[in-house]
Amino acid sequence: QVQLVESGGGLVQPGGSLRLSCAASGRIFNIYAMGWYRQGPGKQRELVANITSSSITYYTDSVKGRFTISRDNAKNTVHLQMNSLKPEDTAVYYCNVGTSSGMTYWGKGTPVTVSS
Repeated sequence: QVQLVESGGGLVQPGGSLRLSCAASGRIFNIYAMGWYRQGPGKQRELVANITSSSITYYTDSVKGRFTISRDNAKNTVHLQMNSLKPEDTAVYYCNVGTSSGMTYWGKGTPVTVSS
């Protein structure tokens, strides 16, 4: 059984920072991409950032220059450093892992609230 355990969400003031982490465990092989999606109130789930096994990264336009994604292949972990947070970053953030065989796994989500 594969588990993705997220941590690091919470309440932060505008301009603040948070670091999200996700650890994948269980029978998961040949991880290709690891990333983060988010779903804000009344919005569709969107891809925020991802990183491949060869460290190619993608960021949605609204977070470029503010968020940084990184991963530790040996530990099957992925992190999202979020700086200069804005109220519009408020959402539930979901960890996502994809394998080279086409399997996709999701975490349960960690809430991020940006508010003064």
